[in-house]
Amino acid sequence: DGFHQKYCNLVHNLQEMYSFEYDMKEELERLDEYKGQIQDMVMDTVHFVNSSIRAGRTVLAEGANAALLDIDFGTYPYVTSSPTTAGGVCTGLGIPPTKIDSTIGVVKAYTTRVGAGPFPTELEDQVGQEMRDVGHEYGTTTGRPRRCGWLDVPVVQYGHMINGYQSLNITKLDVLSGLNTVKIGTKYKVNGETLPYGMMPSTLDGLARVEVEYEEMDGWMCDISEAQDFNDLPKNAQAYLRRIEELVGVEISWVGVGPGRTEMATQGFEAQYS
Repeated sequence: DGFHQKYCNLVHNLQEMYSFEYDMKEELERLDEYKGQIQDMVMDTVHFVNSSIRAGRTVLAEGANAALLDIDFGTYPYVTSSPTTAGGVCTGLGIPPTKIDSTIGVVKAYTTRVGAGPFPTELEDQVGQEMRDVGHEYGTTTGRPRRCGWLDVPVVQYGHMINGYQSLNITKLDVLSGLNTVKIGTKYKVNGETLPYGMMPSTLDGLARVEVEYEEMDGWMCDISEAQDFNDLPKNAQAYLRRIEELVGVEISWVGVGPGRTEMATQGFEAQYS
């Protein structure tokens, strides 16, 4: 297939530039071994996925990162290197936009951020630390603590504007269960003026200067991990979720009430097909 020759040409070119020795034979033998292990797994995935759609199969695509880490619509330069919003399904998988039936927003019951960058609702106090500890908000590989804060509704509104959610999945509601009161960041103000729905400051400096308007609500000091239906949740938890629905304008269909896969309270969901 010409790979060996291309590989050798590349190594020779690099050796001429940087003067180093390298065991090409050993690496080619190792790569040939890998090829034998994975060759049957390699296919034309664009054709496979689109053929599956034409055959009436359900295709579920999961975004790997949050909307504000999108390279085009996120808080650049504190972003990843690819599209993380719903448009990435089209550019990454080769699926036509007209084939996307439904987009579901997955949102934590509070807000987190990894690394540097403006974080308007960040809590640098004991409440933020409690969210971090109860929610196990530490990097899986590095162990680096994630920054935690109250739910930032303007960010969720912005995500909805870009992605067009048919429904929301609120995760980790149980993390807030030990708090007497909870807050929701409902609006951004810049120079005393409230930004309209979906508008984000155009620069990092602007985002760092926003003032957040909060609403405070009563908490629910009880275990919610056994809830399977929305109505099983404490009234104050239900009120918290209803307020999120009102502010974002999207129905919540799933609520994470514990760390387990089955620890989910639901209130039904029906995909909206055009």
